[in-house]
Amino acid sequence: MNHAVAYRIMILLLASFLVNLSGWAQGDKASRPSPPATASGKINGATITVNYSSPSVKGRKVWDSSGNLAPYGKVWRAGANEATLFETDKEIKIEGKSLPAGKYSLFAIPDENEWKFIFNSQTGQWGIKRGGEANRDPANDVLTVSAKPVQSSMNERLVYEVTDKGVTLKWDTVEVPISIK
Repeated sequence: MNHAVAYRIMILLLASFLVNLSGWAQGDKASRPSPPATASGKINGATITVNYSSPSVKGRKVWDSSGNLAPYGKVWRAGANEATLFETDKEIKIEGKSLPAGKYSLFAIPDENEWKFIFNSQTGQWGIKRGGEANRDPANDVLTVSAKPVQSSMNERLVYEVTDKGVTLKWDTVEVPISIK
């Protein structure tokens, strides 16, 4: 076998290896510890979709000020993995404030008595930076609204629900309904 043929075979084997490695590295998102989930529905003629990754409690303290999973008073990616994506195909009113049709990263600032939800125009980013803080540029914030948390029955996994009244975040023993019209 001459050198040119051997070289071509080596290049083909290397290319094949890299293609397979790339596929393996991407992995199956459904097998992640916090698998992807979607909540979707219609509210006053607008289609609302929330794409998020759903972490589990796994015996951990979710809500507190010590900085565990979703620390009080700090911006949280409102899910796991990639930033949570909120989409509406029509302009809507969230807690009485207008949000134009579009796609937004959804962030939250949890607290014991009041939560803030931030709709940010930058989408597609990983939800946190290397240091653990939310991967959000405040210059891209389009809307911030407040909502009151309420106690609920236990939800092991983070869940978003879209109803005719709005979107509700449910996780651990907390629910946060967000009014949408």
